[in-house]
Amino acid sequence: MKKQFEVLENETIADCLARMEKEGFRPVRRIEKPVFREVKKNGRKEYESATRKIVFEGRKSSSDPNIPGL
Repeated sequence: MKKQFEVLENETIADCLARMEKEGFRPVRRIEKPVFREVKKNGRKEYESATRKIVFEGRKSSSDPNIPGL
């Protein structure tokens, strides 16, 4: 079972990973997506990077280490 966890605005990466563990998931992939904002320069619209969104993909942890991916 997979689930995505986004690092919230007032949350550190460590806090997000702890939240994942609390829900019984372990991280298998980290995804960073840029967030752009529209800015007018010389009467033209331009886009500049404003921030980034960090998302972790988690897989359900198994209580039995011999069974991967459960």
